[in-house]
Amino acid sequence: MKAQHGGNGGSRGGSRSPFLTSYALTLAFITFVSVLYFKDFSSTLHQPFLRRPTPRHRTQIISRRPLHGHGNGLEKAEHHHAAAAAVAQLPFAVGAAPAGCDVGQGEWVYDEVARPWYQEEECPYIQPQLTCQAHGRPDKAYQHWRWQPRGCSLPSFNATLMLEMLRGKRMLFVGDSLNRGQYVSLVCLLHRLIPESSKSMETFDSLTVFRIKDYNATIEFYWAPFLAESNSDDAVVHRIADRIVRGTSIEKHAKFWKGADILVFNTYLWWMTGQKMKILQNSFEDKNKDIIEMETEDAYGMVLNAVLKWVESNMNPKTSRVFFVTMSPTHTTSKDWGEDTDGNCYNQTTPIKDLSYWGPGTSKGLMRVIGEVFSTSKIPVGVVNITQLSEYRKDAHTQGSRTHGMSCSTPSSFSPELRLGHLEA
Repeated sequence: MKAQHGGNGGSRGGSRSPFLTSYALTLAFITFVSVLYFKDFSSTLHQPFLRRPTPRHRTQIISRRPLHGHGNGLEKAEHHHAAAAAVAQLPFAVGAAPAGCDVGQGEWVYDEVARPWYQEEECPYIQPQLTCQAHGRPDKAYQHWRWQPRGCSLPSFNATLMLEMLRGKRMLFVGDSLNRGQYVSLVCLLHRLIPESSKSMETFDSLTVFRIKDYNATIEFYWAPFLAESNSDDAVVHRIADRIVRGTSIEKHAKFWKGADILVFNTYLWWMTGQKMKILQNSFEDKNKDIIEMETEDAYGMVLNAVLKWVESNMNPKTSRVFFVTMSPTHTTSKDWGEDTDGNCYNQTTPIKDLSYWGPGTSKGLMRVIGEVFSTSKIPVGVVNITQLSEYRKDAHTQGSRTHGMSCSTPSSFSPELRLGHLEA
């Protein structure tokens, strides 16, 4: 089914994302930095809890900050090659990040001058349920926080440079609402530079395409919350409590990924059911379904390995780039971050100041699986670790005021996710 978009509602509106559009900006910005300013990180993920497979290719860790006191971060890897040589190896990179720059280690800085990059009413592609001001959020402070890494500064977002990088290319976000938010935020950052006659947005079932005619480019989002085939694949009607994943079957989705020059994957919160995962071993069309149960970490790793195998077989590292975005946090109980009240993320207006904070809703086990899987990649896969910096943003949920009626990212109550497009740097 094909649907055209004008005005409100760029991407399909069936799922609610937990984070504010302004926060999505920072994540979109991290994508911009990741693609254009390559930092050569390690060949090995050094973590005490990881099985240490012999890597077949150096893995680019966009953020490798240890998660304080928990031993569950993607830790700093050894630097083996000059940054200039690394840049030459990767398509689209126009420069190298400063030596020792880790975009995941830093703090949120209030910036009254340079933020926000745009107001929500200026972008017609934001889903109505994500328009916080329109839904009565009284404060605007959440729009002014800027991510500042320690020891380096991120380049300013350059929409013209990004458009030139995208010329003749197809950039595809794949996953859940985290990536959908990043997709929408990136479109919002770019669309003002594009004449009305040169841009369009259309939805074809699970695929939403923003077309930039003058650049012969597209920025796209494909809904696949588990990456593998599942009973939650409908882009609109997917709030299913009894979630079932069809093993390693990704062919249904992967046929839409072929031909992408830049692929950005994510999957996380849909896995957090609190129970074992139900894995379908035959087909959803079969009358008698063969379903087994697996531990979440095992099932998650199985799917990520299937995706990586597809990437290695279908993506040319000389002409394409691949990224995987780590998990986003929840903020459901204010006592978790040291408040005395029995509150949650409602009416929170400032980030968490404790730089060692790691919320109980973020899985150390799944973070470990991500490191294990992508450390064995035959081709470069940029693991964009947004988890720790996102932990601080208890104020960055769409329900920041009770007038908006959304949850604080509780896995059981909403269609999960954060977004690569939300981080403002």
